[in-house]
Amino acid sequence: MTDLKTTFAGLTLRNPIIVSSSGLSNTAEKNQKLAEAGAGAIVLKSLFEEQILIETDQMMSDASAYSEGADYLQEYVRHHKLSEYLSLIKDSKAVCNEVPIIASINCYSDSEWIDFAKQIEAAGADAIEINILALQSNVKYQYGSFEQRHIDILKHIKNTVKIPIIMKLGHNFTNPIVLIEQLYANGADAIVLFNRFYQPDIDIEKMKHVAGPVLSHPSELSNALRWIGIASSEVEKIDYAASGGVHNPEDIIKTILAGATAVEICSVLYKKSDSEIRKMLTFLATWMNQKGFEKISQFKGKLNHKDVRGANYFERTQFLKYFSSAK
Repeated sequence: MTDLKTTFAGLTLRNPIIVSSSGLSNTAEKNQKLAEAGAGAIVLKSLFEEQILIETDQMMSDASAYSEGADYLQEYVRHHKLSEYLSLIKDSKAVCNEVPIIASINCYSDSEWIDFAKQIEAAGADAIEINILALQSNVKYQYGSFEQRHIDILKHIKNTVKIPIIMKLGHNFTNPIVLIEQLYANGADAIVLFNRFYQPDIDIEKMKHVAGPVLSHPSELSNALRWIGIASSEVEKIDYAASGGVHNPEDIIKTILAGATAVEICSVLYKKSDSEIRKMLTFLATWMNQKGFEKISQFKGKLNHKDVRGANYFERTQFLKYFSSAK
């Protein structure tokens, strides 16, 4: 019998498909349907530090004549957003039987999130995914300070809660392996590679900034395959999931062969429907049966960086070997 169970961040998942944080997971009703469609776990729509600050600034601007109420407005927005999020956790847990519900925090400081993390844990979340996504463009930037911010936020939250902490990283690091090793040393339970930046574009007729493509493209998977293949070999004792570019059932198998224990999907569900989850699981089970694998663990990491036949493929930066003779 083919067993699709896997482990991720200390959680037992009935299969490796995790629905990533998005508008797909912003209500309990939607999450119930995702669970019924076969999802192994669900990451809730993120609670954004930036959104809280923007809404607070807007309200403060509207009430500028009453500056003495600024602190009250900030606390009101903070409390309101958190209350909504705690309700989402509780309501989703009530209707998603046996499917872990993972809260998501999108932050760039650690001043607010310690108290938030306590309440998220109390509301019943099975884990917290931390997203610290920001471009470092200041000319006075100090090398290593962005990496240290990840470590500091992780340490403070780990000292606050007992549920697993998942770190979802952006791809703007010189050496992700060094950071991953430090995150593991400071208590991270899993790593997701990679978070996706907002895609800017420019309308040349109106000469203004517009949003670029919102959904991921299958070509984005290669970056996650590269770094999961290397990281799962260098920092073995932590779980990995791929995010970005997982559009086909074959992609799930590729990421597990590279060393992941799970994948996060989103764009494919927007483009098609949640029925894709069953199709992906059927393909995975059929492939495992054909290859003689009964469990995910039997082929996890078989083609990661430790595979001496393929290690060079992960680190190669040029096409010279393959295209030098192309005409």
